Amino acid sequence: MPVAIADRPIDTVREEVIDQLVLNYGHDKLSLDAFERRLEEALDTSEHARLEALVADLDLKSDPKYEAKKRQQLHVDDDPSGLVDTEYIVNVFSGSERSGPWSVPGELRVITLMGGTDIDFSSAEFTSRTVRVKLLCVMGGIDIKVPEGVNVSVKAFCIFGGISNKARGRHDPDAPTIIIEGVVLFGGADVKVKVKKKSNKERLLRFADDVKAMFDELGV
Repeated sequence: MPVAIADRPIDTVREEVIDQLVLNYGHDKLSLDAFERRLEEALDTSEHARLEALVADLDLKSDPKYEAKKRQQLHVDDDPSGLVDTEYIVNVFSGSERSGPWSVPGELRVITLMGGTDIDFSSAEFTSRTVRVKLLCVMGGIDIKVPEGVNVSVKAFCIFGGISNKARGRHDPDAPTIIIEGVVLFGGADVKVKVKKKSNKERLLRFADDVKAMFDELGV
């Protein structure tokens, strides 16, 4: 017997609804205006019943070509070379910010001594499935913002300091994983999710147009 929709995780239901909206738009079952309106509501609502109603009149539910396109475009793949790109952020008696569109290396080493470091992954492009952030924070502060949907694991060791982790430790095998480890001494680190609904909508609209173009090419 299937689990009642109201008892299922809201993020899982939302992702399934968005998949169904994109698929039906790609097959010309939805107009662009209707797709945008329903997509925006799907991103905004936190009610299971409203999500279910958005796709109640849509017949198409899955397509292997769509799943392959989604995996290719919205998720990252492992680097077959096995090489890990490493970058450093060093602040000694100073501060810096890493934000906006940037390419995330496989390993990011952050050294903060009596200073401050802000790292914002919300608009970044992940080039590896797993990203390791190695911290050394002494009498300073590090703020880390992660986008919705990524996996986050915090393994840092604190001595007379602390880490506040407000990101979920969920595990989605298709999403990037950020592993935060290292030492915080007489300092603090803050990890939190940065919600960017408008950005998510724009990304999904671009993806939906690509899906539609793919099905048009295939004549299906």
